[in-house]
Amino acid sequence: MVRQETVIRQVQKELFDMQDEGYRAFHSKLIPNIDPERIIGVRTPQLRSYAKSLAKQPEAAVFLQQLPHTYYEENNLHAFLIEQIKDYDTCVAEWKRFLPYVDNWATCDMPSPKVFKKHLQELLPQIRTWMDSGETYTVRFGIGMLMRLYLEPDTFSVEYLQWVADVRSEEYYVNMMVAWYFATALAKQWEAVIPYIEERRLSQWCHNKSIQKAVESNRITPEQKDYLRGLRWKAS
Repeated sequence: MVRQETVIRQVQKELFDMQDEGYRAFHSKLIPNIDPERIIGVRTPQLRSYAKSLAKQPEAAVFLQQLPHTYYEENNLHAFLIEQIKDYDTCVAEWKRFLPYVDNWATCDMPSPKVFKKHLQELLPQIRTWMDSGETYTVRFGIGMLMRLYLEPDTFSVEYLQWVADVRSEEYYVNMMVAWYFATALAKQWEAVIPYIEERRLSQWCHNKSIQKAVESNRITPEQKDYLRGLRWKAS
């Protein structure tokens, strides 16, 4: 039996061995709601590589039982370990257990579980549950999965647009994901999405931010960008 305390200490040691102080200072500015003392400074490719190696060891299962974690990189490592789980039910169960401890946009957005792509219909009710949770990063994760997995011609349904449009929040990181979703949806499903902008079905902030992000995208044509600029919602 591998002791949990031993595993955690070893993982933390290996994370600090990968520390990049310059990256730590830079990255700390991107996640201002996280205490810099909780950020080690490990670059994402290194962390992903470490997660792939750790996943093959019995220590991975022990590490996954430890919540909450002390360091930001431990949370990211936790997420990268979960995304490698090949059994759908186990993967979902681990996400449900982990999401309440996610406390920043980066940890929320980086993972992309491969097994989800093989269970798209089964996943939809869980996505709805996440989106209805009222928890900032759980809601954001649900919208993010809807954006990543359900905007292609063979996975898209117009009802999903309404799911996201119905999200109402005062949380910046939720509203940013709503805007990101609609900007991406405009690039991939223009005809279905543009009525949501024309008819102002989103909050004013999300409406304007969606337009801003779409106009910044290389996937939107110049003509579409000009049209979107004319749809900006000016404060009365």
